[in-house]
Amino acid sequence: MIRSADSLFARLFGGALLAILLAHLLAFMWFMHYGPPPPPPPPPFSEEYDSPDPRFEHFRPPPRHPPGPPPFFGGPIVPLVFQLITLVVAAWYGAKALSRPIRRMSEAAERLSEDLDSPPLEISGPYEARKAAQTFNLMQQRIREQVQQRGRMLAAMSHDLRTPLSRLKLRVEQIEEPKLHGQMSQDLDDMIGMLDATLTYLNEQRTRELPQLFDVQALVESLTENAQDQGDDVQCHGHCKPLRTQPMALRSCLNNVIDNALRYAGQAYIDLQDSPQRVQIRVVDRGPGIASDQREAVFEPFYRLEGSRNRNSGGVGMGMTIAREAARRMGGDLLLEETVGGGLTVVLDLPRV
Repeated sequence: MIRSADSLFARLFGGALLAILLAHLLAFMWFMHYGPPPPPPPPPFSEEYDSPDPRFEHFRPPPRHPPGPPPFFGGPIVPLVFQLITLVVAAWYGAKALSRPIRRMSEAAERLSEDLDSPPLEISGPYEARKAAQTFNLMQQRIREQVQQRGRMLAAMSHDLRTPLSRLKLRVEQIEEPKLHGQMSQDLDDMIGMLDATLTYLNEQRTRELPQLFDVQALVESLTENAQDQGDDVQCHGHCKPLRTQPMALRSCLNNVIDNALRYAGQAYIDLQDSPQRVQIRVVDRGPGIASDQREAVFEPFYRLEGSRNRNSGGVGMGMTIAREAARRMGGDLLLEETVGGGLTVVLDLPRV
């Protein structure tokens, strides 16, 4: 039972019914116009009166001729073609009506996965499509509110914890025992570093930057020169045409990747690789490297490897997390590979859009 003519079921059922009626109407009109002629009237005399008598010669019926081939429009193929065309058109419109809401929902979900502040889904179409669009928009609003609430809570906690930590750092300075003083100072420095990294991570997540045409090669050369001025061993090679991207996110990503290489390897080699489809920035180091089964884990917040990459190196485990988040905001990704001969290669892969 059709509850409303505004539903998708009613529209598809009505369209199919109209197509069937139209096909039968076309077939009926064809038969009325091009159908076979009525049968001829019976002859005035039957065969028993057929006599060779010349007196009845003028009463003979005219000779019968065999029927000729029917005209092109006189065969049954024409109404069948009419019905087939009508049903094909109706099926095409029905399939399009079914796929349009699903396609709109899929595109909106893809935009939402890239940006929580993407515009809401337009509420239009049949009843089922409008209901799904309203539910999707409500879900997007709730996800945005939960993420914002989580960010505000973490930012407030990080900010409020800095005050007691600063007081503790001042009191630790009064401890006279060198070993205890060093241990407590290291713990406090780690906690403050974690808070600073958390605030940086949250601030970058809240940043919304519009893409623009940017000189990637100039940025890489500038970062290389700055590192060399500070006495770090950083080299760059390669050429790259300007790329439409987010400059602040790109700078943040490269800064964290280069700092990671300098912290664990003491040197970094940056290689620019440009192609018509993508741009790859490879940061190569000759440090201890990362095992293949742990490469994805280093992108988790506050994750630090044991052994060569430990707390004494000065990291808090947020650099690679911030770098990958920035890469994905630009529509690319950050991957880890093993350097030939030992070490780690970080690949920033960005599409040309």
